[in-house]
Amino acid sequence: MALSPGSFKRTIQASNGFAIVAEYVPWRESSDVERTAYAIAAASELARHPRVSAVSITDGAGGGSTVSPLRIAEHFATLAQDIIVNCACRGRTRQDIEASGREMAALGLRNVLCVSGDYPADLSPGRPAPRFEIDSAGQLSLLTALDLKPALFAGAVVNAHKRYEREQMPQYHKLELKLGSGAGFIVGQLGYDARKDDELIRYLRLRRREVALLSSVCVLSVGVARRFHARSVPGCVVTDDLLGLVERQAKSPDRGRAYFLELAAKQVAIARGLGYRGVVLGGHRSAEEFLRVLEIADRFGADDWRSFAKTIQYAWPDSFHYFEADPASGLNLDALERAYAASRAPEARDAARHAGSTAFQVKRLVHDLVFASDGPVFPYGAALYRGTERAQLINPLRVIERALKLSLFGCDDCGDCSLADAAYLCPVSQCPKGQRNGPCGGTRDGRCEVDGRDCLWSRVYDCLKPHGLEDEIVSRPARIADASLRRTSAWANNFLERDTRARRRDAGAPS
Repeated sequence: MALSPGSFKRTIQASNGFAIVAEYVPWRESSDVERTAYAIAAASELARHPRVSAVSITDGAGGGSTVSPLRIAEHFATLAQDIIVNCACRGRTRQDIEASGREMAALGLRNVLCVSGDYPADLSPGRPAPRFEIDSAGQLSLLTALDLKPALFAGAVVNAHKRYEREQMPQYHKLELKLGSGAGFIVGQLGYDARKDDELIRYLRLRRREVALLSSVCVLSVGVARRFHARSVPGCVVTDDLLGLVERQAKSPDRGRAYFLELAAKQVAIARGLGYRGVVLGGHRSAEEFLRVLEIADRFGADDWRSFAKTIQYAWPDSFHYFEADPASGLNLDALERAYAASRAPEARDAARHAGSTAFQVKRLVHDLVFASDGPVFPYGAALYRGTERAQLINPLRVIERALKLSLFGCDDCGDCSLADAAYLCPVSQCPKGQRNGPCGGTRDGRCEVDGRDCLWSRVYDCLKPHGLEDEIVSRPARIADASLRRTSAWANNFLERDTRARRRDAGAPS
């Protein structure tokens, strides 16, 4: 008998709850009727199973064009089972996002997983326009603010398996912003390193952030492992060592099937042992194989996960760790990793400031003096712009603004400036997804998944850390740009308090 709607939320919020979520990935090749029917049949069987708390339906994974998750959710909803609708921001306006939330409520769907979404994939006759009007943090703030009864139960994603500090720490910072924007549960992106999984739960405990965490588990095959290793699926990590192991196992008579099922079962056991509230189980497998994973996990002893955690640690050799290693468990102690802690010491920050560029300091000084609402020059700027607008003399100042901002920042003329939120690096012109609230989850060794440049938010972190300001992202609300200001003067909008930052101040939120 299937669980009743609402069981997913109740399960993960219970002190001893552990939810099994089956992931359904709509096939991009909609013409492949046989493959599509097989996938839906497998997910339908899982949805009816009493061990499965919910079915999670992805939205355009890999950047392809697929059937809408809402359309597929209608099928699974007839099974009286909880559905988690993934909602990607790619290609959607703010109005589209809010409409999706209302449509979910109208269909009786209460769970939504907010994701920024993968960059559009190449399609015939070419790649679609990469429109990202808002990101997952902004989406959360929109959907949780809707006047729906009952309200949507919204979740978000974090990647705890990044290789370098400059890409891992911005992930944690944005996670806290997502929690402040209304996330009720968090799904960790896929990796095969128990120490990193332990790090995520310890980080939230250290920061006193209470939220239900779910771990991603994928039943591997040699083909899937090769795709993950090649970074073809943003955010999924398979290292050289793990790929080598998978390829060796794939040479066995059963092509590694038994090993891959047991590996997934061990990950389920580790997640439960670490204190996660559930797993999202995926991998394009039959319902029988998924249920076999759960059967294997059920046979493990209560403490077997500890030995599994010591062996399932497939991280890059030079991976950053937030916490110091615990030799006894193979996981972490609560103390900060020594090299990382030393880099945060005042003398280390001083040395980094002296060795680095002064550009950030100069830009921040100018902003604080001139453009900050409490700066000494701000009242004079406001008076100047009020006068020039009345006299219709704004254009000369606009020419100066465009020339300076284009040459200094590569300004895209959005009219609702986020430079002060991103260490004076423009997230609109310098991030292919225009992420104003921190990074997406798809960086590859600190580089953008789209164009291979240094990730904008890794660069932001590098600018802020020497000044002890790297946590700034968690001290403000999520930014959602006002599209009506595009191609207007950001200086005028700032001084005349028409932009998003001013509206946040008016609402009592920090700017």
